[in-house]
Amino acid sequence: MDGAPASNIIEHSSASLTPFRRLQSVEMSDTLFLSLWYPNLRLAALPDKLTAVLGEFAAHGGEPTVYAATVWPIGWTESPVFQHVYGWGERGVDPKFAVEEALELLHDDYAYEFQIGWSLWELERPPGNAGPSTARGANDAPRFAQDDSAISGLDARWVREPRLVRVTGYGPLFDEGAYEADGHIRIDFGTDAPFLEEEVELDSAAARHVEENVRQLVGLTAALEKASGATARLLWSELGESLAQRLAARLGVIN
Repeated sequence: MDGAPASNIIEHSSASLTPFRRLQSVEMSDTLFLSLWYPNLRLAALPDKLTAVLGEFAAHGGEPTVYAATVWPIGWTESPVFQHVYGWGERGVDPKFAVEEALELLHDDYAYEFQIGWSLWELERPPGNAGPSTARGANDAPRFAQDDSAISGLDARWVREPRLVRVTGYGPLFDEGAYEADGHIRIDFGTDAPFLEEEVELDSAAARHVEENVRQLVGLTAALEKASGATARLLWSELGESLAQRLAARLGVIN
């Protein structure tokens, strides 16, 4: 598995990504991804890389256990050949176990997707004014904390909200070599709203929560790169807009 990018770029645009079928769906204004590449990565080394990546979430606002694992053959339009929903919290499984179970089916043209919980400060709007959010069902995650600081919008408040992050490892032949553009491992963080909240007026409380989310994202991306031995990383969005510039403008630091 060769083909890492020549430089460690920060932002990237990919408007041609194929829509994926997932265990849960998210309505989103824009989607945030992190791609990781490794030099001359062999397929047999992929399990260790995935285990290292999943293991870093617990130290950066995430869960220590994996929620679900799915194995996709050939391309995203195919049906999964393996899928196991373990559950939240105590029902989840250790990352090493989940990786070993899913990668028993180790093939060059398979992709291996794992879902793991990660918590951020998000704006909870009152009924009738709800913004985009993750679809929830019988396996809903608990809300960890809340902050009732005054913000724009009647009765709106910031809550520490868990979301499912998708970590996918690519075989070299999956989807015609998708790893070259998407990374040997790609992390789908979901909507970028917690890092921007562009529809809300940023008072001191809101700015503090947005900044904390950004710091958590930066800390996690650096830890994922270091723990897994990646030689290149790319933080990018579906719309191709500069996240750094949008954040700077949002927090009012551009002169």
